[in-house]
Amino acid sequence: MAVLPILITGEPVLHSRALPVTDFTEDLKNLVDDMFETMEAAPGVGLAGPQIGVALQLFVYNWVDDDNRLWRGAAINPELWLSSPVLGEADEDEDSEGCLSVPGERFPLLRAERVILRAVDLNQVPFEIVAEGWLARIFQHEFDHLNGVLYVDRLEQTWHKPAAKAIKSGGWGMPGKSWLPGVDDLDA
Repeated sequence: MAVLPILITGEPVLHSRALPVTDFTEDLKNLVDDMFETMEAAPGVGLAGPQIGVALQLFVYNWVDDDNRLWRGAAINPELWLSSPVLGEADEDEDSEGCLSVPGERFPLLRAERVILRAVDLNQVPFEIVAEGWLARIFQHEFDHLNGVLYVDRLEQTWHKPAAKAIKSGGWGMPGKSWLPGVDDLDA
């Protein structure tokens, strides 16, 4: 296993739709193992293929809920069904979200409160998870990556300028920028 560089906003693969996974080989299993190691080293609760330069429809997640239940897995070729979006303005504390591809920054974003994730695992076994709250947010965030959307692309108008300023001051927004968890201190 290896910790892989995480691409930063501006890299074309982060802003393009990923392709379906068709080869369920040992290479895919090794990639998923590397993704888990990278996510944990960052640290993060999710990591999508495009974030490590792999334009495939897959993401990993690892999060413990308030009931101390571990949610950990790989979602391959996922579909995501969302409940109606929450209306109103995002709360800076309750709805604050970050991204390993916009390291060290957090901005409030409203998300659907409930989702249904349908995908297959490494053995091509279909599964379905009904998620609420923070787990639903994780799934929406990672699924967006597979469609070339970063959370900063979804921010309310109030937060567009501060996000753009943070990206510019980080020297990001152009190809060729990445960071390596455990080596680069970017406060992801």
